[in-house]
Amino acid sequence: MHQDIARNTPQAAPHATPQAAPRPTPQDVRPDVGLDVHPDGARAAAARKRFAPGGIHVPLVTPFTPAGDVAVEALEALAHEVLDAGAAGIVALGTTAESAALDEAERDLVTGVCARVCGERGAALTVGAGASATRVAEAALTRLARWPEVGAALVAVPPFVRPSAAGVLAHFARLVRVSPVPLVVYHVPYRTGQPLDAAALLALGSLPGVAGVKYAGGGIDGDTVALMGGLPDDFAVLAGDDAYVSPMLALGAAGGILASAHVATERFVELTAAWEAGDVPRARALGHALARLSAALFAEPNPAVVKGVLHAQGRIPSPDVRLPLLPASDAAVAASLHELAGLREPAAA
Repeated sequence: MHQDIARNTPQAAPHATPQAAPRPTPQDVRPDVGLDVHPDGARAAAARKRFAPGGIHVPLVTPFTPAGDVAVEALEALAHEVLDAGAAGIVALGTTAESAALDEAERDLVTGVCARVCGERGAALTVGAGASATRVAEAALTRLARWPEVGAALVAVPPFVRPSAAGVLAHFARLVRVSPVPLVVYHVPYRTGQPLDAAALLALGSLPGVAGVKYAGGGIDGDTVALMGGLPDDFAVLAGDDAYVSPMLALGAAGGILASAHVATERFVELTAAWEAGDVPRARALGHALARLSAALFAEPNPAVVKGVLHAQGRIPSPDVRLPLLPASDAAVAASLHELAGLREPAAA
């Protein structure tokens, strides 16, 4: 516990027995109080049963031209390339897309390009749409109704403000009432500053309109095992820590949202197929190799190294990222290309 929190917390009376805070449940939250039901909220709840988040989803980078504009043709080409390689879908405006550094017109441009590609290909499209404040997140979600191709929204646990677990549940309970699409909760404690245990994530999974969680807890621990062992039938876990996708698939994850899959889409798709088929030797060997690749790609702040590799491959016109990020070092790009070259070819069918 941080010292400032401890200093400002009233001390328990002498000899008092500490009481554990009750676990939040959906019944603890009344999202209907003072809130009109948006007609698209009912649509999202119904769509949850149709949304199929399994497989590998690539959270696309936003490529820039040397002049600093969104490189529309390169973005469209990337979307087609990862789908050609077997990805089940793409994610627009994730953290990998540097969405915080894009203005509103650029965000709409990126969403429109991705929507067009996914509409043409019949692929799943998820769009990042979250905020620290519930009202701001509501506004971002309602805008998604402009693109009928959007199948889900990726919404982070509110970053920086660190609400309680009950507050997080109340936040998402409001969002599912207004969202035109199902929500995928983005659980990434090292970015949000708010860890959630398995009970809190399962409570979120019980909300109508919440279809799954992108799980980026920073490792595999007891809460991970407890979460995977108690999933509701229509609540999917997608691995969000690239280096841990293989053990997450072994535990029963439906797939992953993985920045590393930009540069090795076929291998990540092969990994999911190996675990689904029960081919443990193949899955283990490939999982270890992909973990090394992911570690190299994340050696510097994401998506700098991914963009450096994509540029070295001639797939985007510039390796540039926007401040406060800096371009990847030559050494980091070279290390990633080395790991990529070492990946074996997919096994014959």
